[in-house]
Amino acid sequence: MTEIHPITEADIPDVLQMIRGIAAYHGDEALITAADLRRDAFGPNPWLRVLVAKGQGYVALIPLAQLQFGVRGIEIHHIFVKESARGRGVGRALINAAIEYAKGQEARYLSVGTHPDNLIAQDTYRAIGFDESPVAGPRFRMRW
Repeated sequence: MTEIHPITEADIPDVLQMIRGIAAYHGDEALITAADLRRDAFGPNPWLRVLVAKGQGYVALIPLAQLQFGVRGIEIHHIFVKESARGRGVGRALINAAIEYAKGQEARYLSVGTHPDNLIAQDTYRAIGFDESPVAGPRFRMRW
């Protein structure tokens, strides 16, 4: 059974390496630093929640809301399993831990997106019980 725990200071180097791995997979360059990860995952009001399967993978979760309905949700922002741990239930264990965390936060849904070509992930989400959601309309952002 895969043990999942909230990120600790000792996990930071390994999680940073995995974040670089997921960024590279998507053709991005990870610019995150240990200080960034500490800022966002620790402290009295963390920006996100990171759950770790020691040496195997992680899931990063961010809060969402549908304010007009009074509904909380959680988004799986990142989920990554090292190649050496794939096919051994680590991804499912991370998703199950994310579900339990979301329920503990009184969230009424958990959402996740995948690359259109990642059919294995899509099949896994469906098998676990996720419903496919249609893509919403245009989104915009402003950077500074």
